[in-house]
Amino acid sequence: MTIDEKLEHFYKTSVEAAKEKAARDIEAHKASLAEMLAQYKKSQTENAEYEIKAETENVRREINKALSAEMITLKRDWSQKQNQLADQLFAEVKNHLETFTATPEYLDYLSEKIQDARNFAGEDELHIYLSASDSDKLEPMAQKTGFPLELSEESFIGGIKATIPGKNILIDNSFQENFNAVQEEFKFDGGLKA
Repeated sequence: MTIDEKLEHFYKTSVEAAKEKAARDIEAHKASLAEMLAQYKKSQTENAEYEIKAETENVRREINKALSAEMITLKRDWSQKQNQLADQLFAEVKNHLETFTATPEYLDYLSEKIQDARNFAGEDELHIYLSASDSDKLEPMAQKTGFPLELSEESFIGGIKATIPGKNILIDNSFQENFNAVQEEFKFDGGLKA
């Protein structure tokens, strides 16, 4: 083989070896890029899932916050409505009490309460008071019961108050006292439990 042939053979062998090496390097580089792309996709998918999870939690918190605020508003409105209804109810009850004081049955009621107070006091000194609003009933009731009655300086819707000074006892059968006690203890039954 001549030098030219040897050079030609060397050249061909070198070029083929270089081509094979270049092909292997390209394949290795492609594999490396494919692996990097897979890792990048995995990383981006994990980041996206994390962001979705974080946003989902954030949205849940916002929804819970909004629901909580709405529940507070509903409870406040509900409470205001209950108070409004209770006020209307007690205004009607007070109106009925005032209407009752103008009936003949009211005079019978006063007679009964005066007699109860007299029975309770027995022989002890007793002072019986009618409400200031019942001033027109003072004389007729004193004549009806045969007991001297006094007019209270305060108005207590109706009923009587009586004192037994010797025993330091107050008998309070006034409508105002009973009305106030019922109003304080009044609660709506049913509905939401607090």
